[in-house]
Amino acid sequence: MREASLKLASTMCQPLEDTLLQEEYYRVESTGATVTMNSSVQLIYFFCSKLPSDEYFKPLPRFIIDKELRTCTLYLPNSSPVQAVNTEGEVSALKKAVCLKACRELHAVGALTDYLLPEFGFPCEEEPDIVVEKYQHEQPEYFPEEFVYNWLYFSRLGIYYCYKISVEGCLKTTYCPNDILLAVKCDLGPDFVSTSLKLFGEQDNASVAMKYVGNIHLNQEQVVMARRFQTSILSLLINKDHSEVINAVKYSHEMQVSTGIVYLLLPLVCGKVDWCSMKFSTSQVYDASNKDIRHCHSCKQVDLLQTKDGPLCRCMLQNSIVCTPHNSKFYAVNGFLDLNSKSLLHLRDGRALTYINYFDTRHGLSLTHENQPLLAARNPVEVRNFLQKRHYKNKKESRTSHGVELPPELCRLVMSPVSNNTLYSFSVIPSVMYRIQCLLLSARLKDQLGPTMQQFAIPALKILEAVTTKECQEEFSQESLETLGDSFLKYVATQHLYGKYKLQHEGTLTKMKKNLISNAALCQLACSNNLVGYIQGEEFNPKGWIIPGLGYDMCGNSKISFLSSNDMHILRKMSVRSKRIADTVEALIGAYLGAAGEQAAFVFLKSLGLDIEFHSNIPLERKIVLKSEKFINVRSLEMILGYEFKDTSLLVEALTHGSYQTAGATACYQRLEFLGDAVLDHLFTIYFYNQYPECTPELLTDLRSASVNNNCYAHAAAKAGLNKHILHSSLQLHGRMAYYFENFKQPFTGPSHGWEAGIGLPKVLGDVIESLAGAIYLDSKYDKEVVWKSMKQLLEPLATPETVERDPVKLLQEFCARRSYSSSYTKAHKDGVSSVVVEVQVEGTTYSATETGPDKIVAKKLAAKSLLNNLKAIVP
Repeated sequence: MREASLKLASTMCQPLEDTLLQEEYYRVESTGATVTMNSSVQLIYFFCSKLPSDEYFKPLPRFIIDKELRTCTLYLPNSSPVQAVNTEGEVSALKKAVCLKACRELHAVGALTDYLLPEFGFPCEEEPDIVVEKYQHEQPEYFPEEFVYNWLYFSRLGIYYCYKISVEGCLKTTYCPNDILLAVKCDLGPDFVSTSLKLFGEQDNASVAMKYVGNIHLNQEQVVMARRFQTSILSLLINKDHSEVINAVKYSHEMQVSTGIVYLLLPLVCGKVDWCSMKFSTSQVYDASNKDIRHCHSCKQVDLLQTKDGPLCRCMLQNSIVCTPHNSKFYAVNGFLDLNSKSLLHLRDGRALTYINYFDTRHGLSLTHENQPLLAARNPVEVRNFLQKRHYKNKKESRTSHGVELPPELCRLVMSPVSNNTLYSFSVIPSVMYRIQCLLLSARLKDQLGPTMQQFAIPALKILEAVTTKECQEEFSQESLETLGDSFLKYVATQHLYGKYKLQHEGTLTKMKKNLISNAALCQLACSNNLVGYIQGEEFNPKGWIIPGLGYDMCGNSKISFLSSNDMHILRKMSVRSKRIADTVEALIGAYLGAAGEQAAFVFLKSLGLDIEFHSNIPLERKIVLKSEKFINVRSLEMILGYEFKDTSLLVEALTHGSYQTAGATACYQRLEFLGDAVLDHLFTIYFYNQYPECTPELLTDLRSASVNNNCYAHAAAKAGLNKHILHSSLQLHGRMAYYFENFKQPFTGPSHGWEAGIGLPKVLGDVIESLAGAIYLDSKYDKEVVWKSMKQLLEPLATPETVERDPVKLLQEFCARRSYSSSYTKAHKDGVSSVVVEVQVEGTTYSATETGPDKIVAKKLAAKSLLNNLKAIVP
């Protein structure tokens, strides 16, 4: 058999008959794709099946054949870019011929690809698909250039720019904070001429005012002294390690040439730099064996007391920081008590011991200087994240929080003189300087965006809000700005695509919009513009804050490694999720929109490289319906809407359902719905953002969700009677609307906001509200105020913080999260009815609820609401 096959293989065969020569066909030369008269009919039906549809309408072609005139007219659905095609010829071939002609025309307008397949929603050739590069999670964290230098050059500058930092109000009522002077190498910019920030304590809050006060002249010795003081006091407060304080002083006299974090923090007393305290407070740590520093320079009568390091004058222990080696703790000494080691100490259990007995039994220490007065001391003020707004629980105060009595002979002097007021001021410095550092980066971000953005005035604090995530747990976060920016981005992208692609239907436009402004696309824009390093994504930790002047080894090399990229100093690499980056881009859009208006937000988008146009390409030329009154009651509708149309064909289009195939009618409402949906969402978001500026991000989201949804719109349409004006040819739609209007009249008189309003109403009603908004937007030449005035009176009363109805699914989720309960949902759909079962596990017991609804989303919310009510009655 093999041999026979091989012999036949060399025998020439007759070529197959080319059927294309026997019938008319259309070929795309670039791809070779071909459609014949026979296959064209199936292609037209396939094309129609890919057009937008709903449960009341399946798009199909219609053929009108006139056998006498030997003509055929093909009517395609209203969402098709080609509406009607005519041809004439042999009656038996008319249907095929008109379909072949329609295929040719559909390909010409781009509705069929070069492979003669329906456009499945991919971008057109002139709108290429955005190629998103693989995202690298390791991203840089920037550090402001204004604080980066080397100490040698810094000490030789001579002239320094000064900013006074004043704590106004007190986080602890027993302290009166001193001002601090920040001395830096350069001008920090206009955002720091005068600014303020908030600090949050356990019981009360304070504000910090920062003001530029001019220049100061410092010599190299003064720079060394100031650096030694700030490294000592900050090391003591943050690390509470005596050896680190000693090392801080030991290396501070050397002026390193390697790059580090460089600036000075000078304590002020009565508006003047307290050089006296800075000079003497760290000298004993620097050289404790020096006999000349056993009493202060102004002491007239030396009164020595025995300490751990030998005799010291009383004046040195007054307003000092001491360390007790037996428990490795630091204490701030305020003065002396009229007590000594033989005095009685009253314990909490009711016993009374002498201090001699107490330290002997508790610590195994023998006190030998029994007549020395005891020191009045307490723990130094705690360094915390004062930027974090949180609720503190009432803590049981320790003995040291009220004060302790210390025998001088157990104490080692660390710093003197240092007042509690100065300690308090420096305890907030890590939080204050971290905020200033972030503000400097935000100001740098504004400059980085280029000269076109400099025309818009926006505070650095608003930029900082946009780049601060909720994980930082500070007084502000990007969430509200993200919501605002998200609505504007969708609005701009929608009107851009609507105007640019006049023949694309709503399904294609929607997919193009998702591609244009997807999280991946926004992330890539941020990375290509070097924005990621500005994101503040972690809670500030004072323990990890870098003390200016520290961070050098014994050879003078910096332990802090700065990388340079795009003229930016990179402190470290951090892992950032791509969605967080996309959210930050949206928040920055919201920041520019809220602070400087739509033009600023749009120019920001263009500066990032997003290729969009704003209001420039929306077509006003359109297919005019000459007799709109033939289809709708124009006057009645204008009364309902409170708006008089210049082009009434827009009103006809806004009310035309896809099933309405009457000759002479305009296109269906889906493109206007696509446009109006984005316009309404943006209008509601702006309204709530401006109307309730103090509301939380969560409340803003709830207000928006309760108002911007199809159920809400459908309810408003039903109240206004717009169901009577919709143009459709669907018996199913007519029957469903008739059923609800006959059986549920009462609910249509209440508010339209909330998830329960309009449940079960046909989605078409909600779509019509959006399409009418789009029609008014176009007819008024993009005047959103006109749209808002018309839509607002249809949708009133609007949701308020007092009346907003929260999503029960979200409420149940929060209820379970607070109690560590687990929940699950099971969905089913049968005979057009959706059912959902929700279950919650409570300490081994399963509670459940089952509800049905017109769709799974509604059924899920009903089930969650039912179970939540049951759980609240059962679980305390």
